[in-house]
Parts: sequence; C-alpha cells; structure tokens
Amino acid sequence: MDFSALNRTTIIKEMVSAEQDIIVIGGGITGAGIALDAASRGLKVVLVEKQDFASGTSSRSTKLVHGGLRYLKNYEFGLVRQVGRERAILHRNARHIVLPEKMLLPIIKGGSLNRFLTRTGLAIYDLLAGVKKRERKRMLNRQEVLKAEPLLREDILIGAGTYYEYKASDTRLTIGVLKKAFEYGALAANYLSAGSFVYEDGKVRGMKVTDLLNSDDYDITAKYVINATGPWVDEIRRKNDSLQGKRLHLTKGIHITIPFDRLPLKQPVYFDVNDGRMVFAIPRYDKIYIGTTDTDYEGNKEDPLTEECDVEYLLDAVNNMFPSARLVIEDVVASWAGLRPLIHRDGKSPSELSRKDEIFISDSGLISIAGGKLSGYRVMAEKAVDIVMKDHVRTTGKPFVKSITRDIPLSGADFVFPEDLRYLVEYADHKFDEAKQTGITPEEMKKLFYRYGTHIDRIIEKAYEYYNISKNTEASWIRAEVWYSMNHEMTTCPGDFFIRRTEMLQFFRERINGMLDIVCDEMACLLGWTEEEKNRRMKDFVREYEAAVSFKISNSK
Repeated sequence: MDFSALNRTTIIKEMVSAEQDIIVIGGGITGAGIALDAASRGLKVVLVEKQDFASGTSSRSTKLVHGGLRYLKNYEFGLVRQVGRERAILHRNARHIVLPEKMLLPIIKGGSLNRFLTRTGLAIYDLLAGVKKRERKRMLNRQEVLKAEPLLREDILIGAGTYYEYKASDTRLTIGVLKKAFEYGALAANYLSAGSFVYEDGKVRGMKVTDLLNSDDYDITAKYVINATGPWVDEIRRKNDSLQGKRLHLTKGIHITIPFDRLPLKQPVYFDVNDGRMVFAIPRYDKIYIGTTDTDYEGNKEDPLTEECDVEYLLDAVNNMFPSARLVIEDVVASWAGLRPLIHRDGKSPSELSRKDEIFISDSGLISIAGGKLSGYRVMAEKAVDIVMKDHVRTTGKPFVKSITRDIPLSGADFVFPEDLRYLVEYADHKFDEAKQTGITPEEMKKLFYRYGTHIDRIIEKAYEYYNISKNTEASWIRAEVWYSMNHEMTTCPGDFFIRRTEMLQFFRERINGMLDIVCDEMACLLGWTEEEKNRRMKDFVREYEAAVSFKISNSK
C-alpha cells in the first residue's frame, strides 16, 4: 500500500482495527522521527496530525540543519557537539536534501565577536561538531572579505571567518522521514485531529480522533501515547490534566524572501544586528531569504502572522549591513512565521532560552517531548522510544531493541554511490539527460532532483506520459509532480502541494497563478472532487497565498 491520499481512509481504518504499541500525536519532524525510530525497532506505530504534515514549526524554520555555532554564546557545548555530529548523520542519510553551504561571518567594529573570539569560537565549533577537514574554519582579512562579498558595509568591517552550515528543506526532510517510517510499517494520516484520551485503570490507552476531511470519528487504542506536537505540547498535556511544573515558552521567528537582484549575495552571510542578535541572509534559487526574529508569542498557534514591524526589523538589519541594497517593504515577495516551542525559564529573554529538549511523563503515562532543534530530531526520537522500549521489555519480557536510525537512509536517498557531492551532481546530470526530451531545463531538473532524490524516476516517467499527450513542458511536469505527491506523499489539497511539498509559496510565489488551475484540475480528477469542491479548495489556498504578504496591512505596534 502506498503512502497516498487515495489510500488515506484505508490507512485510518487500519489504525483503528487493532491495538497499537504507540500513538504519536504530531506530524512534524519530531513526531516523524519517533514514528521511524519505533517502527524500525519492530513496534506497531500510528501517527496522527491535525493539519498537514510539517505544517507547524517544521515548515517555518530557517531551513538549515545547524551545526550549533550560535549555541556557543550560551556555553552550550554539549548541544553543539550533539547537533554538529547529528548534522553529519543527516547529510549521509538524506544527502539530496541536507547539503553543505559555506557561510560568511563578518567581524565588525562594535560587533558581538572580535577576531580572537571568532577564531577561537570557530575552532571550538570545528572540534565539538566533528567538522570535516575540507569544511573547517578559515579566517579572512578585510580585503579578502570585500572580494568575497563586496556589498558588505566597508566602514565597520574588520575581517571575517568562514564556516559551514548545511542547507535543507525542513518540509522535505519531514516527508522523507515519514515515508521511510511508512515503509517500516508505521501508519500515518494528516488532517486527523486528536480529541480526548482513552483511559484504562487510570492509564492512557489511546485517543479519540476525528477525520477533519469528512468528520468521521474513531477510537485508536495503544499501549503508549507520545505527545510530539511542538507548540501544542502544553495543550495536549492540559487535556491529560498533567500540565504542571515546567511549561513551554513560545517564541516567534519570521523570514522574508526578496528577489536575488535586490541583494545579489555571492554566499550566505550571518551578521550582527544592532540589538546584539544575528541574522542570516541566504541565497536560494533566484531569491534571497532573510531571518530570523526572536520574540515572545502568545497568539494563534495555527496561523502566526508576519507583522509589519517584524519585516521592518529584518529590512533595517540588512540595510545597515548592506547599505547599497536600500531594501523597502515592497521588495518582499513572500514571508513565513514559525513558533519555537522552548522550555520556559524565569528571567530569560527569548534569545537566551536553551534549545535543549526535555521529556515529561505524566502519572497516567502520557509521554511528552518538547524543545529541541531540527538537527537534533533523531536523538530526540531515540530518547522517547527508549522510554517506551524499556517499559515494553518490563511488561512483555521481550529483549530491548536499540535504535538503528543512525544507519537508515531516508526515503529518496537510496543512492548506491559513495558519499561525495560530485557523485550526487553527476547523478542529477544523468537524470536531466533522461528527461530533456520533454523540454525541461537543467535548472528545473535540479530543483526536482534535490526535492525528490531517487524518486525522480517515477516523476520523469509520468511527465513523459503527460508530455506525449499535450507537448506542453511546464504543464506536463507540474501534473506529474502533483500526481506523485498525491499518490506517494498523501497530498490532499493545493496548500499541501504549494507550501509543504514544494515550497513554491516561499520561493516561487510568482509562478503559482499560472499553475493553480492545472494543480486543482489534477487533484479534482484524482480525488473525485465536484466543481464546487474544487472551487472551495482553490479559494482556501488563495487565502494562504495572500497571507504570505499580508504583513503589509498588519502591524502589532
């Protein structure tokens, strides 16, 4: 059975047909990681997500698998070591998604880092994070920096350091983990809302859930329930009457996208802001995206807004460091706002709060995991499943099974060649040779390859089918991509496709108008929508499309 929107109802019925070992609530990267870890150890797992997969924090990040450099400021050496080494594992297991990117770290007059601190910090970072020799730090003098990045502000520039982060699509990483979990037998469904808990002798033994696409209600029973809902962790704990002691502290981070020609950077830059924070400006495709802010948040968790004051903060930061840019709010073509579910500590500002994860276990047995980072999801999952496995051993007498996810390639990363970027590039070029008779450009083919990895073969095959009928290159490829995402990634609506499967809303918003009718027609055909249903789905997405720049009329002051 495929991980398909067409099989979604069948998958849900299988969830409720027998007692499971684990119910995972939350379809972000943490929940997906737990599902994969548990299923690969032989446990029966279901995952429920009330929105789409990765619709919360896991589609709204800076889209970097950090090595943890910025955590050195708070002396979190253990965290730097963990996330740095995890980054190497993620690159190995998802090398078409997690890719190295050289970052420039300017040293400026009055900045947070001088030359000595930068050199020392980067050296510690290289050591703790286990950085590969070819990716280790390099120090640049002022002239070298200006040659590398001539747009930087000259009057305050002293020098720079270079180091590596790993760029990634947070949404594609989440989908890759989920699909691999499904291959191991985990059952997962989006738009399946967790309601009240089911108890037996005072212990949590399942959940009542509602299918939000058709309003059907189900009971799913399981020996253990893991709450991995990110910003919603405390809400689930409250349902369980176990919200006591430590609690979440939500902070909001926003990102904006501008055309590349408005800030034509040669590489990503991580630079100081006047208030002591730091901001990234990162080239991706034909755009530059800039982030992030870090402010306390208490609003709507489902739809945090990018407000005008947030955008102005980032624009001011960029204009101060790159004065020739002269960016204005009209330059912003898209934005996204995400919430960080941090652990609250009295007296700490948002930027000072630790990114470490913590696990809470209620008296009734609910396991909740919160905090953490994208780069640490695999370790978080291992910790949570270890708790279940230890109790499973106690109650069944079966042997303890260790986590094996360190060595599991994610879906789409089943490459047979060595871990070297040149082989990946050669493989992508070979796939273009197979597809070029449809008229696709090398640039478009690369985007698709780094989105789908080894699954690109199915999309190429389907694109040829459509092209042989229509001879329309763009329509054939967009239809093939929609077909694949619906049949193999449980895409159910335009927002799933444009935002969380392809990131088009964030980086190719200007192209969506020409694709929307094609996408909706393809979905209507595959899912049997009436014309009324198709129009409703289209209108729902248009609201999301317009919200990407709604900050122009929103102001929190």
